[in-house]
This record gives sequence, structure tokens and C-alpha cells, in this order.
Amino acid sequence: MMIDDDVETGNLGPYQERPRIFPNMRSKPYNPLIFRVFKRINVRVLFILLLLGFGGIFYIGARTSPIIVFVFTVCIFSFILSIYLTKWVLSKDEGPPEMVQISDAIRDGAEGFFRTQYSTISKMALLLALVILCIYLFRSTTPQQESSGLGRSTSAYITVAAFLLGALCSGIAGYVGMWVSVRANVRVSSAARRSAREALQIAVRAGGFSALVVVGMAVIGIAILYATFYVWLGVDSPGSMKVTDLPLLLVGYGFGASFVALFAQLGGGIFTKAADVGADLVGKVEQGIPEDDPRNPAVIADLVGDNVGDCAARGADLFESIAAEIISAMILGGTMAQRCKIEDPSGFILFPLVVHSFDLVISSVGILSIRGTRDSSAKSPMEDPMAVLQKGYSITIFLAVLTFVASTYWMLYTEQAPSAWIHFALCGLVGIITAYFFVWITKYYTDYKHGPVRALALASSTGHGTNIIAGVSLGLEATALPVLVISVSIISAFWLGNTSGLVDEAGNPTGGLFGTAVATMGMLSTAAYVLTMDMFGPIADNAGGIVEMSQQPESVREITDVLDAVGNTTKATTKGFAIGSAALASFLLFSAYMDEVATFAREPFTQVDIAIPEVFVGGLLGSMLIFLFSAWACSAVGRTAQEVVKEVRRQFIERPGIMDYKEKPDYGRCVAIVASASLREMIKPGALAIISPMVVGVVFRILGHYTGQPLLGAKVVAAMLMFATVSGILMALFLNTAGGAWDNAKKYIETGAYGGKGSDCHKAAVTGDTVGDPFKDTAGPSIHVLIKMLATITLVMAPVFL
Repeated sequence: MMIDDDVETGNLGPYQERPRIFPNMRSKPYNPLIFRVFKRINVRVLFILLLLGFGGIFYIGARTSPIIVFVFTVCIFSFILSIYLTKWVLSKDEGPPEMVQISDAIRDGAEGFFRTQYSTISKMALLLALVILCIYLFRSTTPQQESSGLGRSTSAYITVAAFLLGALCSGIAGYVGMWVSVRANVRVSSAARRSAREALQIAVRAGGFSALVVVGMAVIGIAILYATFYVWLGVDSPGSMKVTDLPLLLVGYGFGASFVALFAQLGGGIFTKAADVGADLVGKVEQGIPEDDPRNPAVIADLVGDNVGDCAARGADLFESIAAEIISAMILGGTMAQRCKIEDPSGFILFPLVVHSFDLVISSVGILSIRGTRDSSAKSPMEDPMAVLQKGYSITIFLAVLTFVASTYWMLYTEQAPSAWIHFALCGLVGIITAYFFVWITKYYTDYKHGPVRALALASSTGHGTNIIAGVSLGLEATALPVLVISVSIISAFWLGNTSGLVDEAGNPTGGLFGTAVATMGMLSTAAYVLTMDMFGPIADNAGGIVEMSQQPESVREITDVLDAVGNTTKATTKGFAIGSAALASFLLFSAYMDEVATFAREPFTQVDIAIPEVFVGGLLGSMLIFLFSAWACSAVGRTAQEVVKEVRRQFIERPGIMDYKEKPDYGRCVAIVASASLREMIKPGALAIISPMVVGVVFRILGHYTGQPLLGAKVVAAMLMFATVSGILMALFLNTAGGAWDNAKKYIETGAYGGKGSDCHKAAVTGDTVGDPFKDTAGPSIHVLIKMLATITLVMAPVFL
């Protein structure tokens, strides 16, 4: 690792006279194995293979349903658009050499950690797949499986294959998120030298590429799996499986996606926040140097963390959210259609795939609506980036309403209840409004333009303690409005579904749960644009770091600071959005679990009585799991950050010339410390999440066997899941909002308020920000992944509890 001689000797001339050379961690360029294989294949051969692949996909789609063909077509066009966005972003210049070298260091650190982390996750996934295989080979079968001739071994191999495919696709989604961010950051930095609007456009389109690929992969992956099983098993032919039972075979896909997303979020979150805390505590508070200053030994690790924590992990996270929501809605749609004896149930089963196909279309319009201005002069007045993003979001929501209404009429119209589609369209509207309220509420509590964050900044003026107290109270308060919104949306959607006119043979309304599922789809009907806003945040953060490290003029840093502050808000709002969708999706998966238990037990299972002591204990264990998981995640960040703090202090003591640019920091040492520690620390909380429901279910199943309560294990697990979901939603809301508010209170002070950078008020705000770092980027995001994974793992393992 080398630094320019002028920097080594401290001979620092004016800005234009100082070429700056920064560390390059690259030993050799790295490309994933699949990319290296494709590069070695002749172009014509590759083209023929792609044609054959697409031909096979469309063939099984045509044999399944015209709706599947429509889904395949939209997904492929979205991939083509994402390729266009990639070429557009990569065509932008990377700026001067010093920017490129910093970007290369970030890229190599991120790719190296990603490779090691996902190697560890893949080994754990294979081990868990083996466990699932053994369980399914010895479990009981359902009456539906027996009548269709689907044996234990076939069911086991199907579930394991779906699990591994879900894990693989989730990993690819994470890689795509990181791949684009480490290439777009330097281009945003370079564009900021010309205009804020161009920098904004590049960051948004880079995030848009990742979003379209992630959502498209989630949709096409489930569609391919569904169509393959449909054709292979001869669904709906005499003596074979009914199409209404087919979605249950897809549960393994959701579990695989949840498994990878949880460990990606844990490992990436520990990495990014440990590096951030270490860099801030020693650099800002003790040494008084700016954020992302090249003299800070932990700065490269911090910037690498933005990519592996915020981009890769968030890509896997949203992939898992969409997969879980689609599968649970397909299960509930099939169950309702079967109970109502609907002649063609495929519309109710495939409706989620159509909704998310339209999501790709409308989000593409929203992304492309953000354009550069004709006057791109750096001297032109700077627009509010949040207003520009909100405009794109408003366009996307408007189109979402139109396409959702059209989708419900196309897919959900039935002669048995001619007005049912109107009720379900209103359910979707409830979901879209819920999403908008979630974004607005989180923005209100985390944007420094509003009162709560400014009050938090004011509290920093009286010391570190009052900053912490104000931040905790803000986070606690911020749980109220989202819970009220979720409550109203669940009840409204359930009521609209129940009054849709769809009834079973006994005349009982059956559309309530499916109405809630449709509301969840409505909430996620703009998921691609929301993920675009989320990816915008870490790209802007990285761009600011590159500008600071390459010592660009203050005017350039001002532009990236504004983009970074907006990025903090968009990250917080999208986390709020993810929590809301996780709450609704977990409710659906819980209902699907109840149905699954009833199917295997061959008796009704519609209620869970928490007045039974064992069931109440299961609920307590579920709530405890959330708090213990959060504690372990935060303590993992704390322990790793301590190692970084000690290393950074050591370098400042042993190399006093660092502060005068006379000696170079050892950036690679901090990256290595954080990488190894985060991989080690992610195992314990992740294992807790996977093992806990299995152990609780099996222990209480045995207890129930000896006490004459055959369904006790299933009931206790249901209570555990219910309490964990409620506690997890509240905990995640608190952690995400408090962390985002602390971060932006610091940003607000750095704009010059209350003494600005370097003041005592600023130091107190930095303390609050470091406390909030593991809240908002490690424990908080991991919890909403956790509650969905608990729901999917209980659904997959339901027979074990009986």
C-alpha cells in the first residue's frame, strides 16, 4: 500500500498541485466463477445456450398458464432495462486517478468479504438442507399428498431443491446489490464535481439496476419453480396433485431466501457498524478529524461496510420479503379458492406474480422519471434531492393504483361473487396507503427538516447523556403511529375481504385472510422503487467518502453531504417500509402455518389459547428470543468495534506522522480485523434464530405426548411465533427510527447548527450516532428478517411439532 511521496513528506501544495495516490488492496481482479465460465464460452455458443434456456422457460410457461408467460416476458424485459441502466451508469467517467484508486480499494475489500461471507453461508445452507432432507424423509404425509401419489422422498427432494434455489437466488440478489454500488460510488463522486442533479441521477439509476434485478429474480424464480412443478407433477390431471395444493411446495424457496438474508444482514451489519463506530470514536471524537478523512486508518473499512452491509444485505433482505409475501399469498389464495369451489383457481394463486410484474413496469417509469436538468452548471441552485425522489415515488404510487385495479379485475373476477374483485382492489389500495404512511412517518421522525430530529440535535447541546435520553425517547415514541397504521390496515383489509361475497359450502365468509394478503401485495406493489431509494443511500455515502478522501474542493463535499443526509433518510424510510411489510407477511405466514398443522393433524386448528400455561410460556420464549437476539447482535458490534478502536489508537500512537500526512495508515489491517470478527460474530445470533423454534416445538411435543395433549408442540410454537412477531415489530421500529434520528441529528449539526463540526454539541451527537449505529444497521434490519424466517421455518417444520 503506497501513498504519494508528497503526502509522505507532508509537502502539501494547493489542491490542483497535489496528485493523490491512495491504497489499492487489489492483488488481482476478482470475478465470480460463473462470470469466468461465461467469458470462456464462445459468443455464438453462449447466444445459442441463452436462446435454448429462454425457449425452455417459455415452453414450461406455455404448458402451465398464459399468465406465467406474461410474468416471464415482463421479467425478461426488466432485465434488459437493467442492462441498459448498467451501461448508462458505467459510461460515466470515474474522475481523477485518486478517486479511482480509493474506489478500487473499496471494491476489493467489499468483494473479498462478500466472497468469504457467502462461502461460510453456503456451507451452513448445505448442512441445513441435509437436516431438512432427513426430517422430510421420515415425516408423515398429508391426505392430499397421499391421494396425488406424492411420496415422502419426492416431497423431501422438492423441498430441499426449493430451499437451495431460494438460498442461491438470495445470494445472487445480494451480490448484484454490492456489484453496482462499488462501481457507481466513484461515478457519483465525479459527477458531484459538475452538478448535484447529475450525481443524484447516477445514484438513482445505479440503485434502480439493483432493484429491478432483485425484484425480477424473486418473481421469475418463483414462477419457474411453480411452472416446473406444475409440468413435472402433472398437476390437475386425474390422480395427481390439485393446483390449489401446489404453492405449499414452494415454502422451501422462501425459507432458503430468509436463511441467507438473515446471515447476510447480520454479517454485513456487524462489519459496517463496527468499522463506522471505530472510525468515528477515535477519528472524530478523539482526534477531531472529519468523517472519511484519509488519515483515519478505519476509513476504508467503513466505506467497504456500506457496500456489504447496506447494499448486499438489503438486496437479499428485500428479495426475501417479496418471496415470502408471494408464496404466502399464493398459499392463502389456493386455500380460499378450494374452500369456495372456484372453477378456475389459477387467478387467485398467480395474482401475486402479476402484481409484482406490474411493479417492475411502474417502478421502471418512476426510476426513469428522474432525469438530469438542462442547466447542469455547478453554480445553478441545488434542488432538494428528497423532493426529486418523492416526485418519482408519487408517480410510481399513482401508476400502482391503476395497475392494481386492472390486475384485480383481470385475475380475481369470478361469477360466484361478481363484486369480489372490487373489494380486493380496495384491499390493495389499503396496502398502498399503508406503505405511503409508513414512508411518511419514518421520514418525519428521521429527517432533520422536521421537529423530532431538531429537538434531538438541541438535546446534544447539553451533553452526551441528554442526547442518548432524547434519542431513546424518540425511538420509543416512533413505534406508536406505525402500529396504529398496521392495525387499521389489517382490520380494514380483513373486513373488506370477508365482505367480498366469497363463501364456503356452509355459507361462511372465507375472503378475510386473502384480503389481508392482497393488502400486503399492495404495500409491496412499489417495492422496486423503494429498493431504489434504499440503494441510493449507501451509494451516496460512499461517494461522500471518496470525495473527502481524495480531498476535493468544499463545494463538491457540500453536494455529497446533502445527498448523504437524504440517503440516511431514504434508508430509514425503506427500513420502516420493510418492517410494515414484514408484519403483514408474518401474519399471512402464521395463518398458513395454522392451515398446515390442521392438514397434517387431520383436525381443525384455528385457535391458540394463551390461557394454557405451556402456550403462554411459548409466547414468553418468543418475546425473549427477540430481545436476546437483539442483545447478541448489538454486543457483536460492540466487541468488534473495540478491536477497531484499539487498532486505530495504536496506529495513531505508533505512527504520529499520520496526522501530518507524513506516514501512511495501514487501512488493510482494519479491514482484516472487521472481516474476520464479523464472520465469527454472526454465527451465534443466527444459530439462535434457527434452532430455537425447533427445540421449543420438539420439547413441548414430547411433553404433550406424556400429558395427553397431542397438538401442544404446534400450539406452543404458534404462540412463540405470534409473540415474537409482535415484539419484533416494536423492537425493529424502535431500533431503526432511533438510529436514523441520531445519525441525522449529527448531520444537522454538521451543517453549522449549534456550533457545527468539532463543537462539544457535535461530539455529543457523534456519541449518539455511534450508539444508534448497531441499532439501525445491524439489530433492527436483522429483526424483521428474523420474524419472517421464524414464520417460514415453522411452516416448513410443521410436521416435526406434531
